Amino acid sequence: MSAPAHTEAAPQPASRYSLGELMVAAAAREVRDGELVFVGMRLPLLAFVLAKRTHAPRAVGLFENGVIRETPAPELLYTMADPPNLQGATWCGSMLEVMGLLQQGRVDLGFLGAAEVDRFGNLNSTWARRGQQNIRLPGSGGACDIACLARRTVVLLKHEKTRLVERVTYLTSPGYGTGNDWRRAQGLPAGTGPAAVITTLGVLRFGADGEAFLDSVHPGVRVEDVLANTGWTLRVAEQLKQTPPPTTAELAVLRELDPNGFWTGVV
Repeated sequence: MSAPAHTEAAPQPASRYSLGELMVAAAAREVRDGELVFVGMRLPLLAFVLAKRTHAPRAVGLFENGVIRETPAPELLYTMADPPNLQGATWCGSMLEVMGLLQQGRVDLGFLGAAEVDRFGNLNSTWARRGQQNIRLPGSGGACDIACLARRTVVLLKHEKTRLVERVTYLTSPGYGTGNDWRRAQGLPAGTGPAAVITTLGVLRFGADGEAFLDSVHPGVRVEDVLANTGWTLRVAEQLKQTPPPTTAELAVLRELDPNGFWTGVV
């Protein structure tokens, strides 16, 4: 009798995980092996390292302050200028040198955050409304450059009706503008634009017309909850998915990276 064929066991989902860990795992899966990635901070930073430690070992991390890393920093980072991010870096140059990679069209993916995102993936990180008062936020930094020139971008934010709005109150970084051929009409590179918005409730992606749709809901979240907390009539994919939870292997890496939940414990 011949021996049974070997089959590789499917990754096992972890039984308990935080919402932050779920979002990081979802974000990490957006990174492909060998890509140049503008990393950012907080959850995207962990997502990049998780991708490096699992399925994308050849991905290269870019930081706006001029740091390029082929290997993750040996310690948890609180800012991109922390000494552990400089020690052992592939390159410690200037902001201009790293941002120049965008101008050359060499950056594959950029992680971004925002106070608001709208139905066409446009971002506002300049002004926020708190009651009757407008609050000035940090603004673009390098986000507008990344949104314009990276081949694709991924946004992470809390899913609230005041943050997922039909139209951003201030356009800091462009997504698909007003949809359809808007990016081409502005002279932005073909094939660029937002790929996903990962929120605390699900994952949004974008149709050929540039408008967002609900692609997956996180475990335990109802579609009605997502729609009720979105500031426009959000389209829902015909084949709606459930966001895969972090596997036990992914969770082990995340808890090694962030053992006290400094980033993953608060969303």
